[in-house]
Amino acid sequence: MGAYILRRLLLIIPTIVGIMAISFAVVQFAPGGPVEQAIADLTGQGKGAEDRLSGGGDLGGQNMAGADLDSKYRGAQGLDPDLVKRLEKQFGFDKPPLERFGKMMWDYIRFDFGESFFSNEKVLNLIKDRLPVSASLGVWILIFSYLISIPLGIKKAISDGSAFDVWTSGVIIIGYAVPSFLFGILLIVLFAGGSFYDWFPLRGLVSDNFADLTWYQKIGDYFWHLTLPLISLALSAFATTTLLTKNSFIDEIRKQYVVTARAKGLTDRQVLYRHVFRNAMLIIIAGFPGAFISAFFTGSLLIENIFSLDGLGRLGYFAVVKRDYPIVFATLFIFSLIGLVVGLISDLLYTWVDPRIDFEKRDV
Repeated sequence: MGAYILRRLLLIIPTIVGIMAISFAVVQFAPGGPVEQAIADLTGQGKGAEDRLSGGGDLGGQNMAGADLDSKYRGAQGLDPDLVKRLEKQFGFDKPPLERFGKMMWDYIRFDFGESFFSNEKVLNLIKDRLPVSASLGVWILIFSYLISIPLGIKKAISDGSAFDVWTSGVIIIGYAVPSFLFGILLIVLFAGGSFYDWFPLRGLVSDNFADLTWYQKIGDYFWHLTLPLISLALSAFATTTLLTKNSFIDEIRKQYVVTARAKGLTDRQVLYRHVFRNAMLIIIAGFPGAFISAFFTGSLLIENIFSLDGLGRLGYFAVVKRDYPIVFATLFIFSLIGLVVGLISDLLYTWVDPRIDFEKRDV
């Protein structure tokens, strides 16, 4: 197992480099880069780009008549070519793409993600500031969905075809069909000061007086703010995990080894939890990395916007819109790295659930 883990860890390096290289290459052909964004600010408002230029100064006297008709940037016609070159240097686009990519990867290996193009703050600090929101949404919804969905899926598998199985399946399918953001809006209307009750807060992860509360009041305030967002996200998470668990257990229950175990005198509970559970849970464990990444990083953008939660979803979205490449590439690097590590952890869980699995005898 040690050799397998080492191979997987070493494989992370070329995988990360490949992901970043493909993304970097795509970005080179994407219109509306940061230089064009700065030019748009400059020509539209007169100050947006000037304030971001290193060295500052009054650019109002620049020769705007020296139009660069062959400029590669949209909207740069009419601007002094020297000004455009200063913008390129400000954003690091004065160097060849390969040199920029190499420097970026060298910095990322040392977890130096630089500064945001447009907020002049360190990218790592921006991610740290918003991580608690995404962590709260992702971790709790993952815990709740697994704690509720797995027992529910097992119960549905045991009572397959019963009235309980039918009506719970109906509720789950309807819940899955309702978009989480639409259900979130409904909860706001009903319980967050919309047209009916004003029971829950609408903004933020904690209250303004959070620092003045006692420890148990802080816990209550924290979950008070999380109640509606978690309920909104719970629908699709419950449906997927519950039905996957049910189908996996039904498939195992119908196999011959279950009949043999019952013939030997084992009770249904012993058969279920000693034999079926171990085999049926393999597919659930296989889906854990994807569920973790989805819930933790990508599943809460709309919910963050609806409930005014400043998390990683909103940070990444506005970075893409604004072409703030340091944030875009830093979040991509971190998310990819975490995804690959979680995938390795999933394989290790395979061997813990079923010791018969030996990755040493298989190719990576």
